[in-house]
Amino acid sequence: QLVESGGGSAQAGGSLRVSCAASGIDSRYCMAWFRQVPGKEREGIAVRYPGGFFTYYADSVKGRFTISRDSAKNTLYLQMNNLKPEDTAMYYCATKLSSGPCPRDAPDYANWGQGTQVTVS
Repeated sequence: QLVESGGGSAQAGGSLRVSCAASGIDSRYCMAWFRQVPGKEREGIAVRYPGGFFTYYADSVKGRFTISRDSAKNTLYLQMNNLKPEDTAMYYCATKLSSGPCPRDAPDYANWGQGTQVTVS
């Protein structure tokens, strides 16, 4: 089960951190953050490989967002800095038991949270 929290509103240039409490997930899983705006496909923006040895970021967030995991709390985070109005979206965490390279596309992930809204003005 995945439960996101921490969304909200921020000014452009500001920061927010969203969290995803993950029960039943361990270090063997690919863990990712996606975002979606109405009328558009869900976009994969950050992926954390098992063990955290490799991460992927979409060009749209590279250098501004950081994906991390606290294994003791079994929580995935997305730290978002230098926010832009175009970052406004519903943010979702997703996981998949790793069987190779971690995917970046939404249909490849089996487990999803309910989403948390981020609004940047």
